Amino acid sequence: MTAEPPPPAVPGAVVGVTNGRPLTLAWANEVGGLTYAFDGPAGDRRYVKWNPVGNGIDLADEIARLRWAGQYTTVPHVLDRGIDNDGVWFVTQAIAGTSAVTERWKRSPAVAVRALGRGLRVMHETLPAEECPFSWSAAGRLAAVRERAEAGTIDRLLWADEHDHLSIAGALAVLADPPPADRLVVCHGDACSPNTVLGDDGAVTGHVDLGSLGIADRWADLAVATWSTTWNYGPGWEATLLDAYGIGPDEKRTRYYRLLWDLD
Repeated sequence: MTAEPPPPAVPGAVVGVTNGRPLTLAWANEVGGLTYAFDGPAGDRRYVKWNPVGNGIDLADEIARLRWAGQYTTVPHVLDRGIDNDGVWFVTQAIAGTSAVTERWKRSPAVAVRALGRGLRVMHETLPAEECPFSWSAAGRLAAVRERAEAGTIDRLLWADEHDHLSIAGALAVLADPPPADRLVVCHGDACSPNTVLGDDGAVTGHVDLGSLGIADRWADLAVATWSTTWNYGPGWEATLLDAYGIGPDEKRTRYYRLLWDLD
């Protein structure tokens, strides 16, 4: 039996900002970022998100997006922020509800997936694209991917199986010809199932992890949202999400934005 790896050490800044309160590790990403849940002074649930210096993720970008989007829809409210020699952090108030991928919702995928589709549609229709100062365009993302390809930092081993037949050069050639935008909206930027919060009634209560939020074709979100249902609930739920969103499948745009996601 393989032993479970030990949990990462809690950064000193996190201990300080939470005043030593008990912490629960809620998330750890591939580049050293950590998110912890804890209870505030009044017993209210809070989260502290911490990233090490130099890991390529700028939490200031996410804070700016949260504060902008929070004017129009429910996203985590930023309570505090800080930086030291080791990392950058911010604290948010928890959104009422639970992640769409808790065991409860995994046992009720029909309810969860329909909520994901409806919630994404409401988000796209609520956030005003004409006022959004952020971009998540295919052109901008592709430019960043090309820079990473030139630097040799793209890891093909992390790609989905469906893209294994492509070389990096081949993938870039495919991405060089993006489909025309179906409809420009303010996209979530990481519309995977865990980033939607559901209430006890199965309705969406908010969205989290908005570090890439910006204007893009709505299929940039839809391609990933449908893909995520296969990771979190199993095969067969993609059409349910699209139906709840109110749109039919678009294989060309889906293929394009999933490939771009893998190279991001």
